[in-house]
Amino acid sequence: MTICVTTIDRSAGTLANSLAELGVATVHEAQGRKGLLDAGLRPIYRPASIAGTAVTCEVAPGDNWMIHVAVEQCQQGDVLVVTPTSLCHDGYFGDLLATSLQSRGVRGLIINAGVRDIATLTEMKFPVWSAAVCAQGTVKETIANVNTTIVCAGQTIVPGDLVVADDDGVVVVRKEEAIAVLDKARQRVANEEDKRVRFEAGELGLDIYNMRERLAEKGLRWIESED
Repeated sequence: MTICVTTIDRSAGTLANSLAELGVATVHEAQGRKGLLDAGLRPIYRPASIAGTAVTCEVAPGDNWMIHVAVEQCQQGDVLVVTPTSLCHDGYFGDLLATSLQSRGVRGLIINAGVRDIATLTEMKFPVWSAAVCAQGTVKETIANVNTTIVCAGQTIVPGDLVVADDDGVVVVRKEEAIAVLDKARQRVANEEDKRVRFEAGELGLDIYNMRERLAEKGLRWIESED
């Protein structure tokens, strides 16, 4: 059975702005280095930074029909996450679909496939992270699922999960873990600010992180000359 789910849990969406401010790298580290989508997903322009609740969409290879179905399910603050059912880099998405999403308050697109019209998308300031840029168009013949659990770029994404994306990549945060991840991420930022002050004062990472003893245990020796 192929389905489009019309009601999803967006309760974690209230935390999206805070997570966006902290950034992908910090969020990824704060949640135990998990949730990072494949590095092949890159922003079509920089700088770009968003976070929002995931609306998920499957598409058949070379067929963008279900993106049109998914647009109707999108609301203010959402991020549309699209994955093909098998590998395809065709240009599934362009400026017209972006215009439709912008009108609904969607914050951006994550797609493990190709997009096109990127000059116009950049002018529109509609953020997109994609696996490819490709002028090849698509058809509208085959149906797939909308707002079901998907695997996109190596990560399982449940509708309503939080997606954070910036110049460093894309990370997913489970909606049930979002509060704890935000708290840990804030603690991490505070800790980094303390270290930044020490680096600015001239301290070395070797000493701040107590690396010297461990390096010696691994066999590193400091000598004045090889001769």
